[in-house]
Amino acid sequence: MNVDDLPLFSQGNPAPQSPQAWSVSQVTQKIRQQLEAGFTDLWIQGEVTNVRPSGSGHLYFSLKDDAAVLSAVHFGWARKKPAFVMKDGLAVLCHGKISVYPPRGSYQMIVDKIQPLGAGILQLQFEELKAKLLAEGLFDPSRKRPLPKFPKTVAVITASSGAALQDILTVMARRAPQVCVRIIPSLVQGDGAPKQLCTALEMVNRWKLADLILLARGGGSLEDLWCFNDEALARTLARSEIPVISAVGHEIDFTIADFVSDLRAPTPSAGAEMLSQAWVEALPLVRESSHRLQQLVRRDLQHRRQLLEHLRARLVSPRDRLREQMQRCDDLMVRLRRAIEVIVSRRKETLGRAASQLNALSPLNVLERGYAMVRSTDAGGRVIRKAAELQIGQEVELKFADGEKKVKVL
Repeated sequence: MNVDDLPLFSQGNPAPQSPQAWSVSQVTQKIRQQLEAGFTDLWIQGEVTNVRPSGSGHLYFSLKDDAAVLSAVHFGWARKKPAFVMKDGLAVLCHGKISVYPPRGSYQMIVDKIQPLGAGILQLQFEELKAKLLAEGLFDPSRKRPLPKFPKTVAVITASSGAALQDILTVMARRAPQVCVRIIPSLVQGDGAPKQLCTALEMVNRWKLADLILLARGGGSLEDLWCFNDEALARTLARSEIPVISAVGHEIDFTIADFVSDLRAPTPSAGAEMLSQAWVEALPLVRESSHRLQQLVRRDLQHRRQLLEHLRARLVSPRDRLREQMQRCDDLMVRLRRAIEVIVSRRKETLGRAASQLNALSPLNVLERGYAMVRSTDAGGRVIRKAAELQIGQEVELKFADGEKKVKVL
């Protein structure tokens, strides 16, 4: 049969035309145009998962609920210096649009705003408590206590491992190292923080541990600083007999503790600078007095040094004797080391000769030359040295150089 006779290759029938085919890029571009046109202004609520910050400052993450997961990206996240930390499990409200990422053929959300859920509720609670305490007069300037000008002891109530404490200690060491700083550790975030802060304030007042209290914490989100908006803490601050400086967060952060305290500092470092300001201003006088004191001490030391030199000249220095003994010890150490080496060498030679003699007398060497050792098979396994000790039918054990065999006497 000719190939031309087959229907598929028949020259009389025209070849069927192939359907129009799209490229992958064309399909993806078409989907992108349709999808982005319909989802341009979205607010999406979900739980953050799979957070992946990039070295370029972008933030990649996913939003999920009980039934689905949506990929998302916030370009330039690090440059905006957000007031909260994105982490897995955080409930957020995101604004942006839906876009298609052609290299993977997947859709994602391009985010331009992120708001942690619950911040609005916390702000409302903050304003309500602020209005309540303001009406009661807890913010009244007339009830605030004056700060001591030259505090000798300062109680710092903060987290023992926080950066705020290190900043305070650095400032105090530089500006007023003579001030005693007593650290009263406490939680400054979380559910148990308000109770611990109140306990620390009451303890300092009860035992008069300081002339001034510095309540401090580093910056953070509204949720992080929320323990300083506690009503019980505000009333404990109002009852404090010792003046309190509130140094919580950054300059833009305000808490209820700031309004109730006797003075608000914008940062923990600024709080340390405020309480040490009088000491810094008095520093020139202190330096002058210190200079005069140094001169007096220097003259006294000079007089005592001259007296010491006079007494030293009358004494025989033991330095030479000590050096001689040190050299003597070195010589003895060298002699001892040599003696030990000689003894060890001799013992090695003696041990070698003894090993050679023992090896020559070893019965194993005798067996290697073709001899065998005859032993009884009883429990003692005694060696049989004479033929008269053997009996017909008796089983014995022959030990050769390479093993053992049992035999019977005929």
